[in-house]
Amino acid sequence: MACVLTAPSSGSGKTLVSLALTALARRRGASIQTFKVGPDYLDPQLLSAVSGRPCRNLDPLLCGEAWVARSFQGFGSRAELALVEGVMGLFDGRGPSSAGSTAAVAGQLGLPLVLVVEASRQAGSVAALVRGFRDHDPRLQLAGVVLNGVGSERHRALLAEALEAIAMPLLGALPRHDSLHLPSRHLGLLPAHELADLEQRQGAWADLAERHLDLERLWPLLSAPAAAADGLDPIHWCLAQERGADGGTPEAPGASGDPGSAPLPVAIASDAAFHFRYPEASELLRARGMEVVPWSPLADEPLPARCHALILPGGYPELQAGQLAQSRRSLTELRAAAAAGLPIYAECGGLLLLGGELCDPGGTPHAMAGVLPFRARRGPLSLGYRDASVRDDGLVLRRGEQVCGHEFHRWQLEPLGAGDGGGAEASGGPEEPIWGEAAANLEPLWQLEGWGSPSRREGWSSRTLHASWLHLHWTGCSAISRRLRDAAARHASANGTGWSAANPAPATPSSVGG
Repeated sequence: MACVLTAPSSGSGKTLVSLALTALARRRGASIQTFKVGPDYLDPQLLSAVSGRPCRNLDPLLCGEAWVARSFQGFGSRAELALVEGVMGLFDGRGPSSAGSTAAVAGQLGLPLVLVVEASRQAGSVAALVRGFRDHDPRLQLAGVVLNGVGSERHRALLAEALEAIAMPLLGALPRHDSLHLPSRHLGLLPAHELADLEQRQGAWADLAERHLDLERLWPLLSAPAAAADGLDPIHWCLAQERGADGGTPEAPGASGDPGSAPLPVAIASDAAFHFRYPEASELLRARGMEVVPWSPLADEPLPARCHALILPGGYPELQAGQLAQSRRSLTELRAAAAAGLPIYAECGGLLLLGGELCDPGGTPHAMAGVLPFRARRGPLSLGYRDASVRDDGLVLRRGEQVCGHEFHRWQLEPLGAGDGGGAEASGGPEEPIWGEAAANLEPLWQLEGWGSPSRREGWSSRTLHASWLHLHWTGCSAISRRLRDAAARHASANGTGWSAANPAPATPSSVGG
């Protein structure tokens, strides 16, 4: 059975060890499925790039325990090896609890733990630290320890003797070296596509595993799980769990509303500014009969022809604000599509693209699409799980529904009035925003509650728009993909040729479905 790589805290080196083992597996010609506990996007991008297959997030708070089990079993059984990287410290979960933590996921799946300890400033004290983590929850199995930041062979001997005194296996000791540093920025590690030397790093990571890890004992801890007895892959299993709003029969996998129809195209912003997305979102859309089409606002591309819906995921648009403001064709078409009623789903970074202004890290404002009346600038960190109570029927959610999402951003919103017009001092972007009467018809999307966070209304909602800071994992609310498909089908019915800047579809007054 696979193991979970965990640590006493963030920054201990568990991502480095995960990447080293994954790179070595690929060097040896073995397939390996990686998993990441929690709502992270950046570590999974690196693990996906190195493993050659999408890393899967295991988050019981966002997705539910049933999906965590099915995802681990279903995706993990497709490879020869499997590995789970934890999140933060072992027992760090929602607020001060261990809900959603690495310990919770390891306990649910019955997986052994490998504790990665940053030991550069420790000797005998490492025994007390490890003993505390081993004994804190007797239900968990700690298979051994990998030490990181070991300064010399003498230092290694001191640490090894301390661990031997508490009968704890030492599974590796990584040296302290600048070349092992993983670069990061304000939300975490650098994305994989920004590491120009990724191929060289993979070789160095594989060498690290071969030289400094006890592979004889670690390798058996990477065994993949067995396949599910029912044979359903996780995506089809997820669709089979969903019942319609009337509590009727679950939707058949692959159902698209009209079995004889061509797939409905949906555009997804996909470039260096917009890349925070879970792979299951696209997989659910495809399973429901939609064609996923990439779109790059950063490259000033026009909206893809024929698309009947648009998804704006998170990312780092604030770092690309100047270039985005110069993407006049993309912004103008986005503004026109929103005005014409193209179904648009936006979260976090995608939300920022819809605003009037986006300030870069230096504070310079840049005009965005002008769909929503706000200016975004750097502010305090907003971080944590949020329980969201939906206030009214909207594009993908219905009044009274409860969902759990995750908020993680440092940019905050300031309202812009009707006379602001996107900000005279802002560079580039469309000349005229579309808010006013249209924005007045938008409703707050939901009421948010979270540990240490004041209750507040957040987001924008209409029959054709979902815009919020909150990241959702669609397997935790698979009706989102169905309702987005249904909205796209209504758009296709009103304008069968799909989106066109020259002939945009009119906003349809049809009622919102279940």
